[in-house]
Amino acid sequence: MSLKKASFIIILVLLIDQISKVYIKTNFILGEEIPVFDWFSILFVENEGMAWGAKIPGEYGKLFLTLFRLVAIVGIGYWLWDSVRKRASRVLVVSIALIFAGAFGNIVDSVFYGIIFDDSHNQLASFMPADGGYGTLFHGKVVDMLYFPLWKGYLPEWLPFWGGNYFTFFEPVFNVADTSISVGVILLLLFHKKAFPDKEEE
Repeated sequence: MSLKKASFIIILVLLIDQISKVYIKTNFILGEEIPVFDWFSILFVENEGMAWGAKIPGEYGKLFLTLFRLVAIVGIGYWLWDSVRKRASRVLVVSIALIFAGAFGNIVDSVFYGIIFDDSHNQLASFMPADGGYGTLFHGKVVDMLYFPLWKGYLPEWLPFWGGNYFTFFEPVFNVADTSISVGVILLLLFHKKAFPDKEEE
């Protein structure tokens, strides 16, 4: 698979990801939810960029996370270029392209959103506000909006530890970039032998 085709995948994912995030950021108030189906809603949340909403504590925690992701994206980019150069399998190149696109999409939020948007608490955010953004360079928050609460209800009383508690199955809120990364990783897991074929012994 050529680098040109891989770049097309990356650009397409980035466009969908960023268009959806900018739309949500400028049309939704933080925490606003619009049900689409019983099992799917558009829910606007923001996070520091780690999985499950985790946060690195301390004054420089967010900066460290963003810089780490920038280094990681360089490594993924080299992996993609090297795989194309070595004529690796299509599934490997597509998977790396999806992972690269997703990681890059969330990096855009982390690096720039703090300076190009103002706060979303109790108001619609503005793009390039005159008074400046809600943060500084490298301190933006990642925009999430895809919420799939496939099941909600109280767990049976007989269930150990969690019995009787209200539970939502699949509670994380995520975005297109997260989906791209997940699909790329799943492809590598499902088609591992095609992605990393064993070299024939001479």
